[in-house]
Amino acid sequence: MAEDGVGWRSAPEVFHEWALIGKDEGMEKGHAAAVEEMLSHALAIASSLGNTFTALDVGCGNGWVVRKMAGHPHCSLAVGIDAAPSMIDKAKKLDSENQYHLVDIMQWTTEHSFDLIHSMETMYYLEDPVKGIQRLSEWLKEDGVLVIGVDHYAENAQSLDWPEKVRTRMTTLSESEWIDSFSTAGLSDVKSWRAAPKEGWPGTLVIAGRK
Repeated sequence: MAEDGVGWRSAPEVFHEWALIGKDEGMEKGHAAAVEEMLSHALAIASSLGNTFTALDVGCGNGWVVRKMAGHPHCSLAVGIDAAPSMIDKAKKLDSENQYHLVDIMQWTTEHSFDLIHSMETMYYLEDPVKGIQRLSEWLKEDGVLVIGVDHYAENAQSLDWPEKVRTRMTTLSESEWIDSFSTAGLSDVKSWRAAPKEGWPGTLVIAGRK
């Protein structure tokens, strides 16, 4: 599966197109239940760390999760990053109060550190998700929480043909490999569960850990 094969595109190219045709709104609705579980876990931790907390959404799309985190009464800073230009354009049009950056996750540098980092359906598009998790952990404050959700994972048989269908590269890891990536990054209290399962769907694989 090479990105330079006929018809294959990078993930940012795919998501740029999806935002242009309004598919980001469907993604928001489709992921909402799983994200509610993820944020319920992470926000409880972040809001217990002090009077206020800072938050980052990695692969923020149109900014819907950033806006949710920013709405928490203890959130002092909410930032979103994404590599798809039209997603960031849409996020900025919808939300002028929070920060959005068009960046490559593996190249971005920031002067901030965060109490909470969230990422939904982003990390398996990286060539090396283990290095990606390490990079995210470097942006966490001590005791901060990282939570990610992935629908494409080895135990989800329905997701294994997605690279061919979407025509973009995805890195397929098992649940244990995702958990190991958190431990390798120095995160502790690592938990995993399947969020928002339903008939015919095993649920989003969620992994959470603390620095």
